[in-house]
Amino acid sequence: MAIIFGNTVNKDGSLSPRLKARLDKGISLYNSEKVSRLFVSGGLGKEGHLEGTKMAEYLISKKIPESQITIDNKGNNTRATAINFKQSFPNVKSVNAVTQYHHISRAKLAFRQAGIETVNGAHAEFWELRDVYSCFREFFAYYGYLVCY
Repeated sequence: MAIIFGNTVNKDGSLSPRLKARLDKGISLYNSEKVSRLFVSGGLGKEGHLEGTKMAEYLISKKIPESQITIDNKGNNTRATAINFKQSFPNVKSVNAVTQYHHISRAKLAFRQAGIETVNGAHAEFWELRDVYSCFREFFAYYGYLVCY
């Protein structure tokens, strides 16, 4: 399974380029048969849209069968996504975390802490200037997860 982490859905309901890139990576994994299902996870953004629902709509528009998509609209952060996934799929032992390159280490850690044995990572083909800040932020966020959970 691929776990695709949510991100900004714009006020008009369109997906941010970062989120679209994550979904496109998930589509690539699905179409190349590296995964058989997609788990889309996000919360209710300040823009007023449920990220998981909007993500699923995009995947369906790209010919991913609705039956192969699970929506988690309560994945407000990395840890919540991991816990929600484990509750929904308690017997799954291996996943692929799909996110930005700087977030993969913490995503993998959160899933291992939730009890998933094997966690691989796949990053979106997208870069922006704010990634410099995000790399810095992830350093502290990773160690926060390591120490607190």
